[in-house]
Formats: sequence, structure tokens, C-alpha cells
Amino acid sequence: MTAEIPAFIRATSAAYDTIADDYAEQCADWAGVHTFDRALISGFAELVKERGREPVADVGSGPGVVTARLHALGVPVFGVDVSSRMVAKARQTYPELRFHLGSMTALDLPDGTLGGIAALYSTIHVPDDQLPGVFQEFRRVLAPGGYLLLAFQYDEESDHLHLDERFGHAISLDYYWRRPEDVVELLTAAGMQLHSRTVREPQGQEKYRKAYVLARKDG
Repeated sequence: MTAEIPAFIRATSAAYDTIADDYAEQCADWAGVHTFDRALISGFAELVKERGREPVADVGSGPGVVTARLHALGVPVFGVDVSSRMVAKARQTYPELRFHLGSMTALDLPDGTLGGIAALYSTIHVPDDQLPGVFQEFRRVLAPGGYLLLAFQYDEESDHLHLDERFGHAISLDYYWRRPEDVVELLTAAGMQLHSRTVREPQGQEKYRKAYVLARKDG
């Protein structure tokens, strides 16, 4: 990591490096993904395949479960994550797929080269003042007509959560909760066109609502 990388990226990287083994064990397979999430991911895969054969980036790919599912659905996909240990775990589990260490604030990709971006529960670690730049970066690397699928938790009662422990490990990790309409407004300001949005109520042991936003780059 270099000094130019934002402090929140360094903190997020360090936290997920610390909990990588436990997190990967908890999120080990596709069967553990909620049915509604699975349906939206499958729909996203169909949309990006319909528009062309450009690759898709799973940004915040973690242990690689979603990356592997998109691959199984016929999408040319690779994973990107800020945690070197998460990248190592994903490579170990899915050696046939590509996983890269990188940050959504500065993707090491040429302009207009991706058919899609999946950012599932990863933008929750981005502070409010940094999110517009992240969305502009997503738009930069998407090809005209490319799709962006976002999933994120949110809480009507608060906008921030800080954890100093997870899985019994000491960490420092921040979560930022945002209403779907606020995220849509930022995406529109970044030059993205809203395709659809929906909200799922908490199920089982879940504490927060889940929001899903699908947007498209004009062109």
C-alpha cells in the first residue's frame, strides 16, 4: 500500500486482511447467498451478456463467491478487492479465475472497457465525501451501455456504524448507511442512468434492509 491510497481504503484493507479466514468460512458458497440476491445477480448476468462480450469486474469480490457464480453464468468476469488476504483466499478457492488487488477509487483499467460492474456490499465502506468519485470511476471504466449493479445495507435510524471487533479480532472498520434515493441521486450526478431499484426487508437474523440499484452508462 502506498501513501497515495486514501486512509479509509488502508483501514478497510487491514480489517479484511485480519478477518479474511473467518469471513471466507462464513461466506463460503453460493447456497449461503439470499435467494433474492441470487435472482438479481442472475438477471445482471443476462443483461451484460445481451449487450456484448466485454469483461465484468466484481469490485469488492472478497472470497470470490459472486465472481465464481457470474463465471458459471457465462460472464467473462474477474474480481477486485482491497484485501490481499481476501484475494489470496479467492485465488486458492477458484484458481481458474482472475482476482486482483485494487481499489474502487482508482481502478487499474482503461477507459470504457467493462461491460459491467458488480459492487455488492462493498461501497458501504466508502465515506460520503468519497462516493461521488467512486461512481465517476465506475462510469469511466464502463463501456457505453455497460451496467452497474449495487447492493448495500441501510438503516433509517442511523447513517454510520464503526466496528472495533469482528469474529473475535480487533479491527477498525466503518460502515456508511445510505438511502437508495440518495445513492440514485449520486449515480445520476456521475452520469449514470437509473435502470431499476428495489428494497428487501431484513430476513432471519439480518438487522438491516438491503437495497439494490441497477444503473447503466449512456451510449
